[in-house]
Amino acid sequence: MAKTDTLHIRIEPEIKKKAEKTLNDLGLSITEAVNVFLNIVILNDGIPFEIRKPNKETIQAMEDTKKEKNLSKKYNNVDKMFEELDK
Repeated sequence: MAKTDTLHIRIEPEIKKKAEKTLNDLGLSITEAVNVFLNIVILNDGIPFEIRKPNKETIQAMEDTKKEKNLSKKYNNVDKMFEELDK
């Protein structure tokens, strides 16, 4: 059996809760997801995605979306979302 080590991290409870739900839907635990992430970091010899600050246009679009209710909509059911997208 492989030896294991412990990683202690602090995370906001709401982020953990949302991440756990998403990962559970994918059949993964947070531990498994972190292991996947760290292995991809090793394979890529770095972070496997771009990290950068949003530009002014992106920030403006996010602010506009928050202000204008019709620009964004949340769904609790993916079938309902696709049904509305097909209209």
